[in-house]
Amino acid sequence: MLDVVILAAGKGTRMCSNKPKVLHTIAGKPFLQHVVDRSRELDADNIHIVVGHGADSVRAEIGSENISYVQQTEQLGTGHAVKQALPQLQADSTVLILYGDVPLIKSETLKNLVSQVGEKSLGLLTVNLDNPSGYGRIIRDQDGSVVSIIEHKDANLEQQKVKEVNTGVMAVRSQDLQRWLPQLNNNNVQKEYLLPDIIAMAKAEGMSIETAQPAEESEVLGVNNRLQQAELERIYQVNMAKDLLAQGLTLLDPARFDCRGTLKVGKDCLVDINCVFEGDVTLGDNVKIGPNCHISDAVIGDDVEIKSHTVIENAQVGNNATVGPFARLRPQAELNEGAKIGNFVEIKKAVIGKGSKVSHLSYIGDAEIGSDVNIGAGTITCNYDGVNKFKTKISDGVFVGSNTALVAPINLGENVTVGAGSVVTVDVKDNDLAVARTRQRNISGWKRPVKK
Repeated sequence: MLDVVILAAGKGTRMCSNKPKVLHTIAGKPFLQHVVDRSRELDADNIHIVVGHGADSVRAEIGSENISYVQQTEQLGTGHAVKQALPQLQADSTVLILYGDVPLIKSETLKNLVSQVGEKSLGLLTVNLDNPSGYGRIIRDQDGSVVSIIEHKDANLEQQKVKEVNTGVMAVRSQDLQRWLPQLNNNNVQKEYLLPDIIAMAKAEGMSIETAQPAEESEVLGVNNRLQQAELERIYQVNMAKDLLAQGLTLLDPARFDCRGTLKVGKDCLVDINCVFEGDVTLGDNVKIGPNCHISDAVIGDDVEIKSHTVIENAQVGNNATVGPFARLRPQAELNEGAKIGNFVEIKKAVIGKGSKVSHLSYIGDAEIGSDVNIGAGTITCNYDGVNKFKTKISDGVFVGSNTALVAPINLGENVTVGAGSVVTVDVKDNDLAVARTRQRNISGWKRPVKK
């Protein structure tokens, strides 16, 4: 059995924010959610989050699915925090203790740590730092066995030279915690009940302290201020870029790439600089994405070109389609094979048929457009009367002239032609020409106004 206890009660004063520290984000996801996700990858039987400052906000953001919350009314140290969770722990479980502001920890590292726990041993995650200042030092005996952890403020000059430090992450049997935590005292510089003090208790009982280390130092870095948050964001994004490059994605500059969700890529895809991906995005084969695009919760087919400064949200783009530059696909936009959406075009809750074109300066909303339709520049579907939305249906082969307003609800039959500058308010039958504009008047002798 595995219980995970995540410490998330701190205010995070150095973040200079009204928001609890653990709700600030890396890759668009709260620090704490990253830690919860790693816990779930371990198939933890129970996840317990110790909350304090902003507890209601934390509960609302993270939710309660397979999670129990424990209140720490006073922040009196890490040992005191874990002690609050003791009544929730299963008697025969292994307890993994994590931190809500350490978002880059990997599940493989945690699995290795948990495997160190036995009847006469506990697991301790350590790391070697070039600059260990501020961290508790790992003190070993002549045989290399861990005997204690000395906090930086309590360490003497010789102990401060030790490079191996405590990350705070531990795996311990529940029954041992139940015995040790009530014995903690606050006889230290910080006047806090410190979790690392259980190491000395374990040694006194003849238990061994088995250590594990992360593959990368960044896994155990915590966030205390905005600078550290920015540094971890870059580390996360670089690691994401490396994974995608290994999968065959071409990134013209991996340092100018952001993924705040999941990105699945086919073969021979290319992504230019400053592109942001959010939510769940899937790219087919041979997709080319120009610079400065923002794509979220979208499925992109094969051989698609998305030109620069395009925004796509909750939309589908079919094979061989072209989108942009400066286009926007809003939720429920669906482009079929070979469709073309040009510059300064906005599509919302509309289906664009096979081979159809909306090349520039148009708005198509709440519409169903057939195959091989050409929508002229400046065309809009007038779908909203201020209260309700109405649908525009355009059949195959329609040609709509520039600067046309299609007032929904309206149906244009097959092969209809709409004259430029028309305001179309009634249905048009197959093969008809619709012209709806006032007759032009030319006034002779017209004199322009002169500024007085």
